[in-house]
Amino acid sequence: MPDAPPNSRCGIDTVDVARIEKLLRDVPPEGLLDFFSKTELEDAGQGAGRAASLAARFAAKEACCKLFPRELALGIIEPPDFSVRRDAYGAPEVVASTSAQAVLDRHRLTIRLSLTHSETSASAVALAELRRMEVPWFGKVFYHLFPWRRKLVLANFHRVFGGYVPEEEILRLVQAYYAHYLRFIVEFFHLPLMSAKKKRAYIRIENMESPLRAHKEGKGLIFLTGHFGNWEVSTIAGITQFPEFKGLLHFVRRPIRPEWLNRWVTRRFREAGFGTLAKRGSLDEVLSLLESGAVIVYVFDQHALRKDGIVVDFFGHPAGTFKSPALLALSTGAPVIPASSWREPDGTHVLRFEEPLPLIDCDDAKEAIRQNTLAYNAALERMLLRHPEQWIWMHGRWKIVY
Repeated sequence: MPDAPPNSRCGIDTVDVARIEKLLRDVPPEGLLDFFSKTELEDAGQGAGRAASLAARFAAKEACCKLFPRELALGIIEPPDFSVRRDAYGAPEVVASTSAQAVLDRHRLTIRLSLTHSETSASAVALAELRRMEVPWFGKVFYHLFPWRRKLVLANFHRVFGGYVPEEEILRLVQAYYAHYLRFIVEFFHLPLMSAKKKRAYIRIENMESPLRAHKEGKGLIFLTGHFGNWEVSTIAGITQFPEFKGLLHFVRRPIRPEWLNRWVTRRFREAGFGTLAKRGSLDEVLSLLESGAVIVYVFDQHALRKDGIVVDFFGHPAGTFKSPALLALSTGAPVIPASSWREPDGTHVLRFEEPLPLIDCDDAKEAIRQNTLAYNAALERMLLRHPEQWIWMHGRWKIVY
């Protein structure tokens, strides 16, 4: 493997094959899944080289963890969060768990692997390289010509990525966000002019099976989302492709300023067949809708005032966060499904649904609300980090908390 380039880091680990041989003797087959993925166990085969092959993979796991000593010490990641598979050319590549992928995304790193083994030992080198954000020229120009809330945007980016990525990469992320903002404005006014056929081709849906399956439980659904990508394109051009949800979707949202823009957006949502509900004072109506099997779309990434929220961490910093989704999930049992959208390099859009979040129940009702709300923020963090340039960084998410 070549020397580490700038903005990279390297983890190296060696494992005795005898250590893995003992593990294979002492642990039943089903217990090995606590240490290795199903793919790793299958790739290692059952022959004489099985232990050495698994030793190389275990060394890779530990080498990956050495790249992130802070997260390892905090218990955010551990060796089983990384696994190894072969790509189409037979080269080893890393498969990260949900928590490990969030760590990689916050550091903006990708990992390349080199594995080797003999009959007695196995070694792995994990080389992490910076994923450099490419910025279009108009993003750089708009950043310099549009100073409104620039200080807030920079402060928000530093709150999330400061100490994780180099300063020059933070600036590129900021400028890429300004490019996204321009694209968003153009798309916002262009969407009504598109034909239904073009709208369908404009959006790709990922894992729609998740909400369709969960809706069969008969408890309604709560879509947990935020201002990711172009959320209007994703909802109007995306969800409307599924007649199963026609007339069932209701957006809980805060009014947009100025008022004329809010009226226009609300009218467009209603023309698309979506109901709209105010974030304040609509709890009884939402409960009734869920009982009837409706789908509640909750835009969850804005600052909540004291009367509406609680303070839980968002990217490690206290943030006023709406408690309504946790209250609704605990009182109705409605599945909570994170959903996000993003724009692809070719200009098309993706709307992705995750699997339902496990409901956290406690004897203490307040603690149950806090734990679930914290889990919802963590889900938003993971979605935001996938395409960080496509979020609303001009919003004061971390205002003075109560």
